[in-house]
Amino acid sequence: MSPHLDAVRVERVWVAGGVVRIAARTRELMVACPDCRCASARVHSRYSRTLADVAAGGRPVLISLAVRRLFCDSADCGRRTFAEQVEGLTVRYQRRSPLLQHLVEMAGVLLAGRGGSRLLRIVKTPLSRTSVLFQLMRMGLPPVATPRVLGVDDFALYADVYGTLLVNADTRLPIELWAGRDAGQLASWLRAHPGVEVVCRDGSLVYRQGIAEGAPDAVQVSDRFHLWQGLSKRVSDIAAAHRGCLAAAVREPEPALPTADEPCEAADTPALRHAKRLFETVQSYTGTARSLSAMARELGLNRRTVAKYARAACWQECVRRTPPRRSTSLDPYLEYLRQRWEEGEHTATVLHQEIAAKGYSGHYQRVKMAIAPLRRGLPIDTPRERPPSPRQVARWITTPFNSGVNEGRITDLKLQKRIMAGRAGVPLLRHRVVLMAHLRRRYP
Repeated sequence: MSPHLDAVRVERVWVAGGVVRIAARTRELMVACPDCRCASARVHSRYSRTLADVAAGGRPVLISLAVRRLFCDSADCGRRTFAEQVEGLTVRYQRRSPLLQHLVEMAGVLLAGRGGSRLLRIVKTPLSRTSVLFQLMRMGLPPVATPRVLGVDDFALYADVYGTLLVNADTRLPIELWAGRDAGQLASWLRAHPGVEVVCRDGSLVYRQGIAEGAPDAVQVSDRFHLWQGLSKRVSDIAAAHRGCLAAAVREPEPALPTADEPCEAADTPALRHAKRLFETVQSYTGTARSLSAMARELGLNRRTVAKYARAACWQECVRRTPPRRSTSLDPYLEYLRQRWEEGEHTATVLHQEIAAKGYSGHYQRVKMAIAPLRRGLPIDTPRERPPSPRQVARWITTPFNSGVNEGRITDLKLQKRIMAGRAGVPLLRHRVVLMAHLRRRYP
């Protein structure tokens, strides 16, 4: 019937009162003493255990199992008798099979009291909400290993009552949760778990004091949202101001942009001339007391456009730049096309036929476009790497640890509180938050 019943002898199966009942007995085997591990088969007495098992066919299952109490024949063991246990079916003092017990525990972790009780009634294992919570609190929490990077953040338990959540920033799993957010509790925990190298915290001075007292050598990383936002904005502005230097890292750098103090290059196209006129017009307004919205209304422009030209150091920063050309199947033949052009062959059809004989399978039109710069006395356009953007440079510079993982766990904690209608105490909340995180990691 079930794999965990293979270790016993099933003598009878019947249905009574809507319940599947199974009569079984243990096999007459040698059993090890739980203390000294000495095997014994000498029977002291026999008795019957009633175990609840997972439902079968939509009916609850009860197992009546006849087990033995055995003598321990070891002279060095203090235990005189012991009851035999069947692996996978019985646990000491437990009236449920391990499979059903695991189902009850997972219902408590996922849905807490009332929700877990409803789910268990659906799977024909009726249990009250208090019993579900009792089984949940019996579960042991995973052992706490000292993290290298620790996340610390607070959360609201009730109206003006706060708690503290500790997160392993490397594994992104919650470690500990307690009521209050004072420095003494955090310092005591850090002293009891030495080895923390980095602590990601919010802007609270209380947590800063607790970290300084409990782990003075740890590096403190402040609140991600405000610190990261301000730092990224500043670095991005600096990178944008030095956009002309970014192309120096590629094989064919683009010409550097002039700074605000250098004379700007001539605007030789209608789009460039328009950008220059618009830049000069907006800059003439910046010295006045008009707001960006007022300037946009007077000029008939979008407010974002006005803001872009008002922040720019010169009009070239406002021009949309054409990205560098990417590699194509024609690139291996560009040097041959340049050489044949210098030799006097200027017909695109002939050049296309020549490189087609060398293996080029592209269209004639691509060859015609490739040699077009040569007709104007310009070098042939070759692909080059795209220089890094200011945002990329800002990301390179601003990668310390952050407290983003803390915020995610706080959001999950608030969800668990709402599932329990906000009535969960700190011990129950700790069990659910920690065990839920490990359960999700096990069953993603």
